[in-house]
Amino acid sequence: MILSARHLCYALPQRTLLQDICFDLHAGECVALLGANGAGKSTLLRLLLRLISPQSGAVLLDGQPLAGMKRRDIARRIAWVPQQHQPHFPFTAWQVVMQGRLPATGLGRGPSAQDEQRVAQAFADGGIAHLAARNYTRLSGGERQQVLITRALVQDTPLILLDEPVNGLDYGHQLQLLAQLKTLAAGGRTLLTITHQPEHALIAASRVLVLHEGRLIADGAPHDVVNSALISRIYQAQVRQVDLNGGHRFFIP
Repeated sequence: MILSARHLCYALPQRTLLQDICFDLHAGECVALLGANGAGKSTLLRLLLRLISPQSGAVLLDGQPLAGMKRRDIARRIAWVPQQHQPHFPFTAWQVVMQGRLPATGLGRGPSAQDEQRVAQAFADGGIAHLAARNYTRLSGGERQQVLITRALVQDTPLILLDEPVNGLDYGHQLQLLAQLKTLAAGGRTLLTITHQPEHALIAASRVLVLHEGRLIADGAPHDVVNSALISRIYQAQVRQVDLNGGHRFFIP
């Protein structure tokens, strides 16, 4: 078990966002987190990263309470791809990705030759070597997202949390990312990714968690969980479910 959420609750003064959330993440899983806007998905990721603290409950990382860990120790185990990232300085894409090596190298030390090689290989593997020297703040939304994903990969953590990682990506790059997530999970990494696309959960995930009105209402295999009844319940949308030979499923309005 990589990470365990135990009875997590989180509330704002006028609204309860998460209630009694319990689940475990295991090595080699690609877990999709589904839910409508405001269901509490991003809040849950922030709790798992200790960016905020729960009113009650606990997060265990490798069996140890997250609340007692040093920030660097968490960063050595969990990488994060946020929805948005706006640096305060005009970093190049290379410098943004190199930040992913900081948990390993520490502050105050320059990157080693091994770090440089690791980052260069990640740029090449992601097909974004042409972005390396460009000003990150002047990249398109999709290009920034590719850089942030690359930064998370060079962090070399066993667990990666992704908050709507396909945002801004064109269709081809979305499919490329979904395939990459499956490959990472097959290699032993654990991934928890927020998505608003039920089909993406069916394509890439080995397991699906569903948040609805602050509660975890489903946890299981994608084809057992993601169906027209679920979409109607959480998205208030009526769709027709189509199942093809070979196990492929999609939905038509």
